[in-house]
Amino acid sequence: MRKHNLVKKAVAMTAAIAMGLSLLACGGGEKETKAPETKREETAGVENGEKKLKVAIVKQMDHASLDEIADAVAAELDALGQTNGITIEYEIYSGQGEQNTLKQIGDQAVADNVDVIIPIATLAAQVMTVCAEETKTPVVYAAISDPEEAEVTGIDYVKGTSDALNTEFIMDMMFKQNPDIKKVGLLYSLSEANSATPIAEAKAYLDAKQIPYTEATANTNDEVIAAASVLVSEEVDAIFTPTDNVIMSAELAIADTLIDAGIPHYTGADSFVRNGAFITCGVNYTDLGTKTADLAYQAVMEGMEGMEDYYKMDGGIITVNTETAEGLKIDYSIFKDMGELVEVQTTEE
Repeated sequence: MRKHNLVKKAVAMTAAIAMGLSLLACGGGEKETKAPETKREETAGVENGEKKLKVAIVKQMDHASLDEIADAVAAELDALGQTNGITIEYEIYSGQGEQNTLKQIGDQAVADNVDVIIPIATLAAQVMTVCAEETKTPVVYAAISDPEEAEVTGIDYVKGTSDALNTEFIMDMMFKQNPDIKKVGLLYSLSEANSATPIAEAKAYLDAKQIPYTEATANTNDEVIAAASVLVSEEVDAIFTPTDNVIMSAELAIADTLIDAGIPHYTGADSFVRNGAFITCGVNYTDLGTKTADLAYQAVMEGMEGMEDYYKMDGGIITVNTETAEGLKIDYSIFKDMGELVEVQTTEE
């Protein structure tokens, strides 16, 4: 299948970059080659001997948004098992941002004859798609911002949910807060397929306004820190980052630098904001995880025929870090008429 061949090509092209990533949780810690975080659990109230479903939940890496999605998937699988009288066993793995680790996890899941694989984020979905090619094990991914760009559409055993970003809305927020912006920084990773489309959209938006911008890219935590410093030295008035897992993993390391420089960081997910970025507008990741689990259950019990390639989740939730807003001396109440406003503080996750 042409699309599937393109997926394999895309994974191969990202392998060299992904192998070089050192995407640990921002507080430090050792890498894991295979990291089961949750033991397989039998759903309460199901008698022995009843049908069991085996599920592999595979996070691309560890950070707040992906953890939230994984927890929501697990909770919904528990609920589905109890409601339908079926034992659902699952494990949660983290690929630590490394293509080889993800491949090992995917191959083992297939060898273990799991009924469905639920990868979370783009690289995880691409790798699981390749791992499941021969067996056609259902792959139901979560949180791919641009499934077409990631080339996981048009494959009969692959479905999922999308957290596609409304880039124009976030840029509107940026200029509502500061109509006198003279230069914008674009901070993202070239290894994240999620970032390609929203960065292009941001450039088009700024070009239309004739506002100059400076791009800074990074593929490791140290590079993210250096890139943020470059944007500070360029004296940008605001920074935009889409739903980029590489940048997210280093947000705690750059948040204070941007606050001290008086530069608000507008981002693609609430995980950034919980780790010190200024604000975002996006989807509810608990809802996204719940929807993904429902789709995975449907895929196993009813088959994938008739399912959409992917399901786009509704956004409209504005999440602001009140501590960061105070540090930047920004009155975030100006956003109240743009959507549901959720206040959070910085948590080191």
